[in-house]
Amino acid sequence: MKTRIKICGLTREVDVEAAVEAGADAIGFVFYAKSPRAVTPERAKVLARLLPPFVTPVGLFVNATDAELQAGLDALPNMLIQFHGDEAPADCDRVGRPFIRAAGVGPGFDLLNFRQSFSSAQAILLDAVVEGYGGGGKVFDWSLLPPSAPFPVVLSGGLSAANVADGMARIRPWAVDVSSGVESAKGIKDAGLIQAFCRAVRDADAALARETS
Repeated sequence: MKTRIKICGLTREVDVEAAVEAGADAIGFVFYAKSPRAVTPERAKVLARLLPPFVTPVGLFVNATDAELQAGLDALPNMLIQFHGDEAPADCDRVGRPFIRAAGVGPGFDLLNFRQSFSSAQAILLDAVVEGYGGGGKVFDWSLLPPSAPFPVVLSGGLSAANVADGMARIRPWAVDVSSGVESAKGIKDAGLIQAFCRAVRDADAALARETS
């Protein structure tokens, strides 16, 4: 199975182009003003024009108002929504659009129960628990999760070219999500790190395929 790759927190044209060139399947735009990687809907619209067909724009929202969500959808009508705050299932469902739901993984976290609560989500994104919102570039304890969940999961939280293969081998995620692991500074992506990350994912896919053949 091909593991999908999402590069999140892009703010510059050159970074979008680098991610597309490296083979990313999805590009994340952060619509959360307190993030150092935040962009406005207008800016995201400009950046998304660089995306070829079949590369999906993803909009990350944290406890957004209906007006903020609508502004993002007006700018990017084909956007997949990523809820990354304290949104309840009803908050996610009432938008009436495809979405993924982020979960902070820590001691006592039950992935199957979380999935049951957010049964409408196209996937569950697994991130570290930190103060505030987002994973903060931190790796969580992968042993807290069952391997090969029976629904799509997106592995996030402190991933890089150096550790993504290990995470894929343990979790067997449907997709992986990276932000700080391909940056030279907050909000500034590095084309070489993006290339190395995507290459590591594809190499891990090949290794896992050999194991199961």
